[in-house]
Parts: sequence; C-alpha cells; structure tokens
Amino acid sequence: MTILQLLLIAVVQGISEFLPISSSGHLILIPYLTDLPDQGPQIDVAVHVGSLLAIIVYFFKDVVVLARGGFASIGLGGSNPNAPAERRLFWWIVLGTIPAVMFGLSIKMGAFNGIAEGLFGITIVDDDLMSSIRFTDLIAFNLIVYGILLGVADWLGKEVKSFEDMSWKDGLIVGLAQALAIIPGTSRSGVTMTAARALGYKRVEAARFSFLLSIPAVAGAGVLIVPEIFGAGANLAWDALIAGVLTFIAAFATMAFLMNFLKKASMMVFVVYRVALGVALLLAF
Repeated sequence: MTILQLLLIAVVQGISEFLPISSSGHLILIPYLTDLPDQGPQIDVAVHVGSLLAIIVYFFKDVVVLARGGFASIGLGGSNPNAPAERRLFWWIVLGTIPAVMFGLSIKMGAFNGIAEGLFGITIVDDDLMSSIRFTDLIAFNLIVYGILLGVADWLGKEVKSFEDMSWKDGLIVGLAQALAIIPGTSRSGVTMTAARALGYKRVEAARFSFLLSIPAVAGAGVLIVPEIFGAGANLAWDALIAGVLTFIAAFATMAFLMNFLKKASMMVFVVYRVALGVALLLAF
C-alpha cells in the first residue's frame, strides 16, 4: 500500500470518526470513488485504534476518572471521596457498551443477513465480524436518515445535562444507539450524539459522552484484530502502524476543532453534509 493511500485513509478516518458523518461509511467509499484498492479490515481497525489513542490523550483526565472508578469497583478506591460518583460513571460506560457487543455478536452469527438480503440483495457479513458491508445503497440511506434524526435531536434537545449527570438509563439508551453504528453510514459519534442530545445533554457534553463511550468498543475491536495484522506479514504490519500514527494526528486535531466548534454552533452543518452526500451517492450509484 502506498504512502498516499495510507495518508488518504488516515485523514478521512481522523476527520470522519469524530465529526458525526460516519467514518466507516467514508472508508468504504474510498475504493468506490477512487482507483485505489480496498484497504481491507486490518487497516480499517488500525486507523480506528489511532482514533482511540487520540481520545485517550485528549480526554486524559476523564479517562483517569473512569479508571479510578473501575479500580474503586473492585475495592481499590482507597479513601478517595469521589469514589462513589466515579464508580457510577465507570459502570454507566460499561452498561452503554453491552448493546454494541451483543449486536456485533448477532451480526457475526448472521442474524440480520435475511433482512439485509431482502432490502439490498447483499450479505452483511461473511465469516468475519470486521468484513462489514461494502455497498453504497445502505450507506446513503443511513447518511440521510440518521442525519435528519441528528438535526431534529439537536434542534429540539435541551442543553441542561453534563457527563457527570449521566444515569444508568441514559447510559443504556446511548449504548443502544451506539449498537446501530456497526452498520456503515450510521456514524457511531453521530448516532450517540443524537441520543445524548435527545436526552438533554449539552452539545459539547454529548460529544464528550460519545467519545468516552467509544473507548471500550474500539479497544475491543483492536485487540481482536491485532493478531491478524501481524500474522498477515511485515508489510501489512508496517502499513497498519503508519496508518494508525497518521490517524492519531488527524483525529486529535479534528477533536480539538469539534469541541471548540460545538461551544458556539449547532450540528446543522453536519446534517446538511450527510443528506447531501447521501443523495449524491444514490444519484451516482
């Protein structure tokens, strides 16, 4: 794989992972819209891991809080007066991760293939969970529908809650929304921000909640695919490493931009982009 292709993939992933416009959908579209070969699931996961590291660095203080909550949950909290609150936040993130895990396992078992074949004439997954959908109709449909839902939630949602106000119900609802993001074109950040805004979280806090919730999901996928990357040979391993580093840089810069942008603007620009791209894809393909 050439450096140019790795750079393109990294920039697309770094930008689209944190903007609510679907990173998986954009990554899948790269081979459709260019003469470049499909980058494959290993590179897809490598760039997601680069995004994960960017989240951990950018939200390091929050990650430390969640880690303390995890330790406190197993009796290692010490005399920290904030331990009860930190334990709650830790377990709400865990609770929000469960639906995505269950949905992912269901897809791996082929539970939704009948629906996908009936609507789009394709199979969602063959034998590998990470060999996800590689077609444009569903991507376009999801870009439009979930883009409109994002716009409605952002328009009608109150701005009263912060991450610290999270309840187990909120964690579960946003977690259920995150499960939908396994299907390309939905956008993990987009659908979780939609749910958080509908629940009354401030825009910046909805993004913060979304990014922190992504940590266990992306980390789990990375752990599962790393042995495959290195087992595939030295060239792929180097490609994955380069793609991950480039993605980290692009993702960190994009995250800093988005968190500042949402302090003074709505999400409507992303809604317009999603709908326009979805319509363009339907017309083109």
